[in-house]
Amino acid sequence: MEYREMLAHVDHTLLKAFATWEDIVTLCDDAVKYRTASVCVPSCYVKRIKEKYQDTLNICTVIGFPLGYVPTNVKVFEAKQAISDGADEIDTVINVTDVKNGLFDLVYEELKALRVATAGKILKVIIETCYLTEDEKIKLCEIVTRVKADYIKTSTGFGSGGATIEDVRLFKEHIGGGIKIKAAGGIRTLQAHEAFLNEGCDRLGSSSAVALIKEME
Repeated sequence: MEYREMLAHVDHTLLKAFATWEDIVTLCDDAVKYRTASVCVPSCYVKRIKEKYQDTLNICTVIGFPLGYVPTNVKVFEAKQAISDGADEIDTVINVTDVKNGLFDLVYEELKALRVATAGKILKVIIETCYLTEDEKIKLCEIVTRVKADYIKTSTGFGSGGATIEDVRLFKEHIGGGIKIKAAGGIRTLQAHEAFLNEGCDRLGSSSAVALIKEME
């Protein structure tokens, strides 16, 4: 795969707490120029991006981010507000505390509510693999499949670890048909981007891909 082609699978990401509007505009301009899959941005910028760029790019934002333990109704409100503001894609963090307490029914009910709230939009479920056992990851693959989310995603990039090839392989073995994989967190070289795509990821969350391509030009 040509490196420029990889960008069609990249959610061009800037989620730092100190990201300025000028930073966001640069991100969006690059996304339009290099035709990335989307920009992934803080929800406070979604409306301004939509007003400025209209339909020239896909807008992705995050909810329950990055820790995931806010109440379900808060996540549902966040998702609806983001969509109202112009978001095309929603990346939500699961409640990892529920997983660690074995409360998988609550995880399912929350994701089901979010699937309803995001109907017609792309829903990606971040399970934050660095905190999970293999059995927990497998169970979450099953839940994400049951709620018919669009993607299962490895990481926020804010946890103690990021994406691994091993987790992508585990996902492929246990997710159902129609569920795609997004890897994020710690993907910092073009070779790493390529490796995750070759392993079967449809999307990558990356803050570095465009910069790496620019260095080659």
